[in-house]
Amino acid sequence: MDQLRNIGFYTLSDARATSVSWYSDLYRCELLLTDRCNFRCSYCRGVRPELRGDISFDNAKFVLDTWGRGNVHNIRFSGGEPTLWKHLVKLVSYARTISSIEHIALSTNGSASISLYDALISAGVNDFSVSFDACCASTADKMAGVNARFDHLCNVIEYISKKTYCSVGVVIDQQNSHEVLEVINCASSLGVSDIRIIPSAQYNQMVPIQVETRHPILKYRLSNLSKKIPFRGLSYLDTCCCHLVKDDMAVVGGKHYPCIIYLREQGEAIGKFYGKSLEEIRNERRNWFFSHNTHKSSICRSNCLDVCRDYNNKVDFYVKSCSIASHG
Repeated sequence: MDQLRNIGFYTLSDARATSVSWYSDLYRCELLLTDRCNFRCSYCRGVRPELRGDISFDNAKFVLDTWGRGNVHNIRFSGGEPTLWKHLVKLVSYARTISSIEHIALSTNGSASISLYDALISAGVNDFSVSFDACCASTADKMAGVNARFDHLCNVIEYISKKTYCSVGVVIDQQNSHEVLEVINCASSLGVSDIRIIPSAQYNQMVPIQVETRHPILKYRLSNLSKKIPFRGLSYLDTCCCHLVKDDMAVVGGKHYPCIIYLREQGEAIGKFYGKSLEEIRNERRNWFFSHNTHKSSICRSNCLDVCRDYNNKVDFYVKSCSIASHG
C-alpha cells in the first residue's frame, strides 16, 4: 500500500494508522461554535435545525477540558463563521493552556478584520483554513451569495500566510469549475501553505488539470484525479469500517459525531456530549464503530473523503496483517 503522508491538519500518517486504538490520545477534534454565517454559499448545508445557535463559553470550555483529558493533539474551531462568535479569542487563549494541544486550527471565510486574525494568531491559532472559491470578485460573489469582498479576502490570506500555516479550501461546483486552474494559481501567489480542492457534495465532479505544485494536499488530490480516483465516496474495495471514530471527533449542539463530514451531511449524532466522562463518550463511539457499516450508510458511501478513505484502508490492512501474524 502507498505510504500515508503528513499533510497539515489532515495528517493521516502511517505512524498514526499503525498505532491507533480505543486508548489512543485524541488526535483531531472539531468544535462548531455557531451556525451563524455572513455568507450564503449555495453548497453549504449548514447544520440540523436542533443544533443551531451559539455555544456558551462555559460549554465550549467543558468540551476542551474533556478533550484535554484525552490528551488531544489538534483541535479545530469552525461554524458557521466562527469569527462571529464573540468569545473566540478568549477560547483560543484558554485552549493554549491545555498542554497536549499542538495545533489550534480555525476554519473561516476570511471576512473578518485583519486585526482580529492577528489577535487570533497572538492568542494561539497556528493553522488557518480559509475559503477561497474564486479568482475574481464576480465569481467570489456568486459562490458566497453575498459581496465576498474579494480584495479583502486576498489581503487576509496573504497576511495570515506570512504569519503562520494557512491553507485555502476551494469548493468546486458548476459556478467555478471552469476557473479551477486560475483559482489555484491565484491562491499560490498569495503564499498559502496548501490548497485543498474538493467538489461540493451536490456537484461531485472535476475535469483533470495539470499544474506543477509544491503543495502536498493539492499534489495528492491532483494525483488521485489523474488516476480517476474520486475525491468522495467508497468503492467495493474499500473497508466498511470507520477507524477515524477512535481518535477523531466533531461536536456541535452538545452532541458528538463520527466526523465533520458525517455531521455536515445531516447524519445522526452518536450521542450526547455534556455531562459525560470521556470514557463514556468513547464507549459510545466504540459501540457505533461495531454497529456501523460505511458501505450501508448513504452518507459514508457517497461522501467519505479520499484522505479518510485511504487512512481507514491503511488501518484495516494493518489490523488484518497483525491478526494473521498473531495466528501464525
